[in-house]
Amino acid sequence: MAVTVLAGAFVVAALLLPSKPESLKFAAFTRLPMEALTFAVLLAVLPRRPRLTATWIGGITLGVLTLLNLLDIGFQEYLGRGFDVILDWPLFPDGYSYLEDTLGGTGAVGALVAVLVIAAALLLVPVLALVRLGGLMARHRATTTRTVLVLSLAWMICTALGLRIDGVPVAAERTVHTVQARNDSIRETLRDEQEFARTAGVDAFGGTPGSELVPDLRGKDMIFTFIESYGRTALEDPEIAPGVEQTLADSTKALTEAGFQAKSGWLTSATYGAGSWLGHSTFLSGLWVDNQSRYRTVTTSDRLTLTKAFQKTGDWDTVGVMPGVQKGWPEQRFHGLDKVYNAFQLGYQGPKFSWSTMPDQYTLEAYQQLEHSKKRDKPLMSEIILTSSHQPWAPIPKMVGWDELGNGSVFDAIEKAGSDPKDVIADSTLSKEGYGQSIQYSLTSLTQFLERYGTDDTVLVFLGDHQPISRVSGDHASRDVPCTVVAKDPAVLDKIADWGWSDGLRPAQDAPVWKMSSFRDRFLTAYGSTPHPKS
Repeated sequence: MAVTVLAGAFVVAALLLPSKPESLKFAAFTRLPMEALTFAVLLAVLPRRPRLTATWIGGITLGVLTLLNLLDIGFQEYLGRGFDVILDWPLFPDGYSYLEDTLGGTGAVGALVAVLVIAAALLLVPVLALVRLGGLMARHRATTTRTVLVLSLAWMICTALGLRIDGVPVAAERTVHTVQARNDSIRETLRDEQEFARTAGVDAFGGTPGSELVPDLRGKDMIFTFIESYGRTALEDPEIAPGVEQTLADSTKALTEAGFQAKSGWLTSATYGAGSWLGHSTFLSGLWVDNQSRYRTVTTSDRLTLTKAFQKTGDWDTVGVMPGVQKGWPEQRFHGLDKVYNAFQLGYQGPKFSWSTMPDQYTLEAYQQLEHSKKRDKPLMSEIILTSSHQPWAPIPKMVGWDELGNGSVFDAIEKAGSDPKDVIADSTLSKEGYGQSIQYSLTSLTQFLERYGTDDTVLVFLGDHQPISRVSGDHASRDVPCTVVAKDPAVLDKIADWGWSDGLRPAQDAPVWKMSSFRDRFLTAYGSTPHPKS
């Protein structure tokens, strides 16, 4: 009897399982699922063989839907959106790599085995549960029929009266709606691929000659820098903001004393929690790149990116510093970079800090030694990705003397003394604390680099790629990230005076908020580029 009750409870719970973390509350599982009533009638009236076939088909279907709901919950937690059954499968190898960096090889293997066992169980258990329940209902057909009639009447009454428990309707059609939503999502994904390909082919600056691109920045050393997970939360969450605000205030003062001025605003990222490459490509391409299909389409096209515009002029050397890249990177062409330094080409011999291959301070010093300090015939345009503020925010590097960086082994003791990522990864309080500290570290590294090595011709544009995951930013957080332009030459900031951005490194709360995809065209226009549409 106990096994039968558990089987029934499992089936009902699987039918009612929400797909969003915030909906995981007791009331969600006190509902009356219409699908259970319908299937109960079917199992009660079918002969034995057709009944077994129905239970296998129904059980596997229920198991698949349960797995997809759990994937939705995980993706909502980390990416602020549900799981896309067409596009998101390639993300799992990256997720496993993240687990290796966070939990170690053994921990990652253990997590993978656990996931596979759970997935297999979720496919098998519903089948066994339905086989047991189907047999019971067939043996007690009359009782089953009366019970289903009573519950169906109750379901209709609850529907008619709109009865709710803790805001959740008692009468449920969740599985039907879920299947329909999945179907609609697949259709939308396939339709979006075609529409985006057409949109990406239209480019306001695609036909602009190099001589007519960014003429007002000729002679400037341009640096575009993405700071991992640097989002609005860092400046507005009461537990995180005080430390970050103080870092920005101190850095603004130091840069002002060094002759630099800055303007800052907000950009709404195309991604949330992770998927940094989607934010990077959105910012650079002027297109809204919010999924893998769009990313593949735009990065394999001849779209003029913001960084490629400098390469196209022929008046800049272009270089990328990508400490997070640890394999072949065909996107170099899309970014318009003559040379790229990956994680293995920056000379680092210190410890990894979880996912981050090296501290930001080292990345910037390596860039200085390898490229920025060199005498050259042309100015330099650089794209730099800073990774120290990548989750799980443990252990976190600390600033050392710039002259002490060497090959990075100076960070050995700092890494060993830092927090264990396994202690932080699932703890919201520790995650918030580590996140705030990591953002402070990244900002300090970047602004000290500029103070130390910047010149009268240096122009720095830095921004966050996306907000941190909901464990830090909270449910329903915005997707806004800060973006800042820093320069010594007042003419550079005069060109964007009409943007309405705030003075300094910290955008005001009411500063303009633009979609990240709008930045490319605004920037190119502000610095004198002439549109020549291409389609």
